[in-house]
Amino acid sequence: MPVVSYREALNQAMDEEMQRDERVFLMGEEVALYNGAYKVSQGLYNKWGGRRIIDTPIAEAGFAGIGIGAAMAGLRPIVEFMTWNFSLVAYDQLVNNAAKMLSMSGGHFNVPIVFRGPGGAAHNLAATHSQALESIYAHIPGLKVVMPSNPKDAKGLLKTAIRDNNPTIFIESEVMYGDKAEIPEGEYTIPFGVGEIIKEGSDVTIVSWAKVLQHIAVKAVVELEKFGIHAELIDPRTIKPMDWDLIVKSVQKTNRLVVVEEGWPFAGVGAQIAFEIQHRAFDSLDAPIERVTQEDVPLPYAHNLEVASLPSVERVIRAVKKVMYLD
Repeated sequence: MPVVSYREALNQAMDEEMQRDERVFLMGEEVALYNGAYKVSQGLYNKWGGRRIIDTPIAEAGFAGIGIGAAMAGLRPIVEFMTWNFSLVAYDQLVNNAAKMLSMSGGHFNVPIVFRGPGGAAHNLAATHSQALESIYAHIPGLKVVMPSNPKDAKGLLKTAIRDNNPTIFIESEVMYGDKAEIPEGEYTIPFGVGEIIKEGSDVTIVSWAKVLQHIAVKAVVELEKFGIHAELIDPRTIKPMDWDLIVKSVQKTNRLVVVEEGWPFAGVGAQIAFEIQHRAFDSLDAPIERVTQEDVPLPYAHNLEVASLPSVERVIRAVKKVMYLD
């Protein structure tokens, strides 16, 4: 199988879907002539031209609204935010127009649109450029939320998102764009709401996603093996819809759950997972569910404080030991 980077996988998905469907187009800041702020759209402008790869002004509310209108008129836009932090400028468009249009029009207007770009912390970008906003968007009925953790999933899930008739929030990571891995040859898609067991285990279930899964949770699982603890690591792939059955079955096997996420603790995605599992699998739990999150503070600019605020391998290990009563 070919080995590609995360950004190349996203690029392939958009290129293939534009080839497959002439209604698909990309718009956003610097996506055309500059080939994308993170080079995700590298080469697409030269191939598809300015009618389908469109540079926009620095006006997120404006071009998000244009994308929604285009989707209502029958096109299938991909709207890139240079960072999901900037999506807050367009929050009204996403929440009050994209998410609600199908319901408020009595089913007459679908909004087949993908909003994509990097989210969460990178390195020393300070509080307003480092926010993990998935819980905010997952809270809104009518929006689907997707967070791939590897190039294979990034390509397959983006193709699914582009073909979906509903608005999709597609969150990537600046520090994952260079990550490389094998992807299948040829055409493939990955359905929403179908998670994956990254590593099977018997002692504790760890649920994590996106960058934190690959850069923190995977390493923690390896370290836990040194203590004789065999963790089962689950990647839900999509935050909404969530593959509840996969997580429940795992907890029924391991009897313990730790959720690892980059977002803040209050009303986070992990809080919803904890509720759902205690509701669906209470009798299988041998310990209270533990969560590893970012600290409940605006992310500091100083590197040492940034590191201290974010999830770490050490914090995951402590949480696992706690649910196993080894602390």
